[in-house]
Amino acid sequence: MLAKRSVRPTMPRGRYVTDRKGKRTGVVLSLKRYARLMDDLHDLAIVAERKTEKPLSADELKRRLRQRGHL
Repeated sequence: MLAKRSVRPTMPRGRYVTDRKGKRTGVVLSLKRYARLMDDLHDLAIVAERKTEKPLSADELKRRLRQRGHL
């Protein structure tokens, strides 16, 4: 019988900034990872702002894109 494997992705071990008592007070991220997180945060903010907007039909979207010269 095969052993069950975890489908949970493994997280890379983090590097932390600690205070004099050893308490974690910050985390060290690569600039690439930081930029991706900031992009995700920006996208989520836009989604939250537009949450109350009514959805467009595909035909209306095409009409608007044609009107603006994108199609």
